[in-house]
Amino acid sequence: MSASTATRLYVDEPLAAGQTLGLDQQRAHFLRSVLRLKRGAELALFNGRDGEWQARIDGLGKGWASLEVLEQRRPQAAEPDLWLVFAPIKRARLDFMVEKACELGASRLIPTYTRHTDVSRVNVERLAANVREAAEQCERLSVPAVEEPTDLKALLQRWPAERRLLVGAERGGAAPVAEALAAEGERAGAAPWAVLAGPEGGFHASELDALGKLPFVTAVGLGPRVLRADTAAIALLTCWQAWLGDGDQRPPFRA
Repeated sequence: MSASTATRLYVDEPLAAGQTLGLDQQRAHFLRSVLRLKRGAELALFNGRDGEWQARIDGLGKGWASLEVLEQRRPQAAEPDLWLVFAPIKRARLDFMVEKACELGASRLIPTYTRHTDVSRVNVERLAANVREAAEQCERLSVPAVEEPTDLKALLQRWPAERRLLVGAERGGAAPVAEALAAEGERAGAAPWAVLAGPEGGFHASELDALGKLPFVTAVGLGPRVLRADTAAIALLTCWQAWLGDGDQRPPFRA
């Protein structure tokens, strides 16, 4: 595979052989001025629906680019239906967390305010841009959806009953995460899941009490050390993928 072929871009348009696509100014600038690609260079495109396609730059100028779609490289594949619900944290750690959540296969990101959440504003557009770039780099075929922030109580009131919720409980008698997920894996069926990571100050006792009374919640412990909020989110996603997700699969081979 040539160096240029390693470039992947997410696009909104449908993808099919022989199609011509135009890129916006930002992405055209990225190809021309950052990557310094030329007319004739090849790259990969994906849109979350039609798989991954080989494309060629057939025109490139200041503020514009035209791509010719050539052939499909990978068909669209099913991915785990796994949400990440998280209390917003400070910007640098939040950017890191959503990037890693994308790499770990989260399908939807839901910023959620809790009693101890300190951050009052979330730039959803910036988070969406971060996960799009992470998806391009990690070779997944979809980009996680990023929702507008909500309140924990309101979110739980409209929670879909069929979706299980794995909660990282830093206090109390929650089962170890491996033990809990092993038990879940022995049950029949494949329900959709979400993981919930609390704020930097931890969940309020009333929130943990309320969560513990919900039939779709599985509270788990993540060991004896107090984890940062972003570390806890990544640990929960990693453990879920290892036990119940696609942790047994491998990236596609590239010749």
